[in-house]
Amino acid sequence: MSGSRAGPGRITGVRDHVWAIVLAGGRGLRYGRLKQLDDLAGSRLVDHTVAAARRTCDRVALVLPSGVDWDGEPVDALAVGGDHQSESLRAGLAVVPAEAGILVLADPAHPLAADRIFTEVVEAVRAGADGAVPVVPLLEVVQRVRDGVVVDTLPKQDAVVTQSPQAFRADVLRAAHADAPRPVENSGMLAALGHRVVTVPGDPANLHVASPEDLAVVRRLATPPATRSR
Repeated sequence: MSGSRAGPGRITGVRDHVWAIVLAGGRGLRYGRLKQLDDLAGSRLVDHTVAAARRTCDRVALVLPSGVDWDGEPVDALAVGGDHQSESLRAGLAVVPAEAGILVLADPAHPLAADRIFTEVVEAVRAGADGAVPVVPLLEVVQRVRDGVVVDTLPKQDAVVTQSPQAFRADVLRAAHADAPRPVENSGMLAALGHRVVTVPGDPANLHVASPEDLAVVRRLATPPATRSR
């Protein structure tokens, strides 16, 4: 892997530094290709996320799929991801020094995440929370369906949609992952363990790119109005 300020492996750090872990280790099995390498406004999705992390965090660790070389902006540590995001996160944790105080988990599938969100989740953890996640209201009706038939409608009064990036106390996140065989969602896992995870305002434009169709929408949002095709 090239383009890093430090080679793969643990490096020394300073307590309470904010480390971002950019989780770009997915192999794109559902998407059909490595979506983190798709183009958005002249840069790859992962480039947008790394750039935002560099602007807002003290250090950046980047997790990439096996066989992918890094040629983007310098990062402080590199790791090779696994088959599941939890494995990629653990690979990222392994190259972040134990002295790190706050971890920001950033996903290139949210390439339009504003610097404001990075800053606010970190500040929420600094203020005493164990974790902080950006959220937007759930506006659509959500129903449970079985075999193509609506079973019931789920209440949405207290429901929100969570986004990336998310911030956590490093010691709390490390301990949770040490005890969990394959955690799926970090904020929910910590909340279930009794930790205090708070919310900050998300951004409706901070869309999750889960399909090529989603990317088309994000590309349109990233295009200046004057240059959009009509």
